[in-house]
Amino acid sequence: MSLTADQTVEALRAAGEPTRLRILSLLAGEELSVMELSRVLEQSQPRVSRHLKLMADAGLIERFPDGARVFYRVSHEPLARRLIDTVLDLLDDAEGEADHKRLDAVRDERSEAAAAYFEQVAPRWDDMRSLYVSETAVESAIERAAGPGPFERVVDLGTGSGRMLTLLGKTAKMSIGLDLSQNMLNIARANVAKAGLDKVELRHGDIFATRLPPASADLVLVHQVLHYLADPSAAVAEAARLVSPGGKLLIVDFAPHDLERLREEHQHRRLGFADEEIGRWLHEAGLETSASIALPPDTAGLTVTIWTATRPALASRPPVQRNLA
Repeated sequence: MSLTADQTVEALRAAGEPTRLRILSLLAGEELSVMELSRVLEQSQPRVSRHLKLMADAGLIERFPDGARVFYRVSHEPLARRLIDTVLDLLDDAEGEADHKRLDAVRDERSEAAAAYFEQVAPRWDDMRSLYVSETAVESAIERAAGPGPFERVVDLGTGSGRMLTLLGKTAKMSIGLDLSQNMLNIARANVAKAGLDKVELRHGDIFATRLPPASADLVLVHQVLHYLADPSAAVAEAARLVSPGGKLLIVDFAPHDLERLREEHQHRRLGFADEEIGRWLHEAGLETSASIALPPDTAGLTVTIWTATRPALASRPPVQRNLA
């Protein structure tokens, strides 16, 4: 399938303006809100919104509401993305340098706020999670989704207090937990030791660049992490990269909701995820998805969803037939 001449002209016309090219360059790196784009571009939100609407109508970018906010990202359609990449390749990198410096400042502020939050709440992290939904029900569902094991290697990305390692680590020959918060890692170390697990490595690491070998784990977990991230699709891609043939990836996070207070009070960037969105990311990463599991709260609160995906096992080679005549 290819774009028609009219579609191509419309897309090029939508991109053919300096501010819109700057927006495409920014969105090629991560999804951003109108407020963030307005700050980086140093233009008013109404003006930025008009540019975004033109590019969304032309199919260059995607608009998706998230609670009271609206985020934008470049189109996931292959042909549109190919056109965007071609256009951006022709730009002089120096022209967008100031924009990306201002975006770096926005990222730094987000990271500093998140780091301060996690260091502050680390001692009561497990108690805070239980405010939203029954952890007993969630953990039982996670155990069923993961299967009985045994596992060669379990990797928990954004391990937090290490709860997933203590839950599933007893059936693993080796487990690795990564987190950016040193305070969280210290708590995880104490919890892992208390559980009597001695084949566990806890590392200071980035979920977007784990530095772990590809296809190195038969169970990868991303538990209540994605809603904090600026680019959750990239985190899913990195997690999927680690899954070995026949292995599983489990993502546990919230279903879409409208509790805006969680952005300011708890540093949530995204207010949950729809099955279609997570499913597309998993498919793009080469994994086969199973039906998701939704766990509504006992009382008012948030629904937790468990998404399970597997990497197809390598096809076994047929035995070699030898002619013994």
